[in-house]
Amino acid sequence: MESNTAGIDAENEIKSILIVEDDDVLRQTLAYNLEKEGYTVYTAADGAVALEQGRAHEPDLIVLDIMLPVLDGLSVCRILRREIDALIIMLSARANEVDKIVGLDAGADDYLTKPFSLGELLARVRAVLRRQPKPPPDNRLESDDLTVDLIGRKVHKGEKELTLTFKEFDLLAELMRNRGMVLSRDLLVSKVWGYDNAGDSRTVDVHIRWLREKIEENPSKPRRITTIQRIGYRFER
Repeated sequence: MESNTAGIDAENEIKSILIVEDDDVLRQTLAYNLEKEGYTVYTAADGAVALEQGRAHEPDLIVLDIMLPVLDGLSVCRILRREIDALIIMLSARANEVDKIVGLDAGADDYLTKPFSLGELLARVRAVLRRQPKPPPDNRLESDDLTVDLIGRKVHKGEKELTLTFKEFDLLAELMRNRGMVLSRDLLVSKVWGYDNAGDSRTVDVHIRWLREKIEENPSKPRRITTIQRIGYRFER
């Protein structure tokens, strides 16, 4: 495996990308062009190597094909979502809505259908990386008048301290850390409750409703936590 750094991005910070694709020509083409854009690039041709590379390098972004030898892309996505903090763009030759939902439910941040143009892939990479959350200063998350103290586990709306349950706090923190990104119900169950069980996704809906009653000006017309139909939720601002 080789990696190169051909430059820097607009924020003067080199981003790293892991390309997981079993088609040799496509993998090499993507690697070459992403390196030309200034990214550090790692590659893998199967799911097992993808896990090794992801764990070893903890890239900022993974471009991940679904159909892979040894271990499929959905499994790779679910495993690495638990272990490293990386954005994921999933690639698939299947374009129907169900497959896209499955990919997003597995933890992908974006989904691109084959065949795609190089320009579209590069635009998606730039867009996803722009949404990458930066580490909060002093262990605080802020959104307008809403402040979350991650160390003290306190939430303030303006001058008022809000009373949140343990899971409400963890759910809010997870959403705010990933503001602008769609988080599926299953991913939230895994991140906040610590286990994988699609049957428990209703628990997320209930806690979201409780959270909205505490942080939204109008819980029936939420502006902070919005629902993405059939997928999950997104913290907007």
